[in-house]
Amino acid sequence: MSDSPLISVRNLAKRLGGFVALEDVSLAAERGTIHAIVGESGAGKSTMARILAGIERADSGAIEIDGHSVAIDSPSAARKHGIAVALQQSALFPDRSVLANLFVNREPLRSGLVSRREMQARSFALLRQLGLAVDVGAPLGELGAAERQLVGIARALLDHPRLLVLDESCEALDRSQGDRLFAVLRELKARGMTMLYLTSRLEEALALADQVSVIRNGRDVLSKPRSDLTATEEAMIGQLGLTLFPLPLRSLSNVAGTLRPQLTVSGLSGGRLAGVGFSARAGEIVGLAGLRGSGASDLLAMLFGQRRARKGKVRFPDGDGLPKTRTEAARRGICLISSHAGNGVMADKSIAFNLSSVVLGARDWGRRWYSPKAAAERAARLVEALRIRSGSDELAGSLSAGGRQKVALGRWLEIGPQVVLLDEPARGIDIGSKQEIYGLVRQMAASGCVVLMHSSEMSELAGLCDRVIAFRDGRLAGEVAGSEMDAATLRKLITGDTAAPAREPATTSQRNAA
Repeated sequence: MSDSPLISVRNLAKRLGGFVALEDVSLAAERGTIHAIVGESGAGKSTMARILAGIERADSGAIEIDGHSVAIDSPSAARKHGIAVALQQSALFPDRSVLANLFVNREPLRSGLVSRREMQARSFALLRQLGLAVDVGAPLGELGAAERQLVGIARALLDHPRLLVLDESCEALDRSQGDRLFAVLRELKARGMTMLYLTSRLEEALALADQVSVIRNGRDVLSKPRSDLTATEEAMIGQLGLTLFPLPLRSLSNVAGTLRPQLTVSGLSGGRLAGVGFSARAGEIVGLAGLRGSGASDLLAMLFGQRRARKGKVRFPDGDGLPKTRTEAARRGICLISSHAGNGVMADKSIAFNLSSVVLGARDWGRRWYSPKAAAERAARLVEALRIRSGSDELAGSLSAGGRQKVALGRWLEIGPQVVLLDEPARGIDIGSKQEIYGLVRQMAASGCVVLMHSSEMSELAGLCDRVIAFRDGRLAGEVAGSEMDAATLRKLITGDTAAPAREPATTSQRNAA
């Protein structure tokens, strides 16, 4: 059926935990075209990519190749149908060589042995085409985030696919690398390859795609040829993310924040950090922008007592320095909320037990043992306030990812924190939960907390924070605020694009003087 689309997705649906990731999504990609799928983080794009890669299975719906319904129930089935996927979080192995990562589970053999010479020959031209000049024998972990991203794309292209699916492939690339990738994709299209390009950036879709589809809250809301999009529709797509972020609340600490001690960091080094210094005042949300390995997560771990600093000074609002342990941090009103490693929620314990876990461990006064009655009262209050859609006696493991993240956040609210450290707090959760998490972050800042939030989603930082400090290779790359604070500027700073307007973070006295 040469006149049919290369691939059609019909009424695709997928639930992940307790929330709907995809609901009744349909789209089609014509042969030899680039079809962009645009949507905010959490809209369902990556779920679709994982289904097409054979990593996840759809709950319902159909996928057609060349007009025929196919079952993509494994990565090998995807490859059999000519589909290659470069995921946003590619399954790469940092301790293995670049070459080994390119040929995972498909190493060419000669006389029963892996042929390294053939691997080098097959990958050389492709790496050069992508502008990736690296030692293929070096461990992948020694490469930067952008280079690792390109290795993931190269691995997908080595299959010579009919359909190439790219999930947020420019997220870690600077301008020159992105331009080079776009040139490669246009060349592949000219050779007849079909591509699905999944992105949260409208500007990329408009610059590259022949067809644009929009996914919002797991549903397709628009699909048109790029040439038929009106200016009004382009503006609508570009504004999708603004609805995610609640308006700033009136701060209750505007005066107090100028009088009481702030969080100040001076010359802090350790882990990936090298001589970092900045300050943050009560009542504001300070974003920490940086790719994986930039040092932003290391900073939060040190501030919470999870990692020791080699040198430098930190002064918290209580007048003391770095906590030595997590328990000390909690007792001083310092909390860390992360999306990593299950965020500390105990899946086999009740929601009520989880919501009591921090306040019991942090207290150095009063009752120190678990009281089912007190836990139930606490849980009832928090379940309602956090809009957790489950009974407090249910297991936390029964909640969606967004519900578990609200439990992770809610258990800290009971200690009345002074400093709130957020490490990717809304990563991997549904849109509705994201909005509620963002609202809670706004409330914590308005109540007088110092809030530091690390995220790899630049649109998230630009939409929620009062100002953003950028990290690159363990050092501060600059600070943006006000009208300068947009996703494009932040990406330039964290990737080292020389076109970015970079300036050192101002001290508190400099900002007050201004």
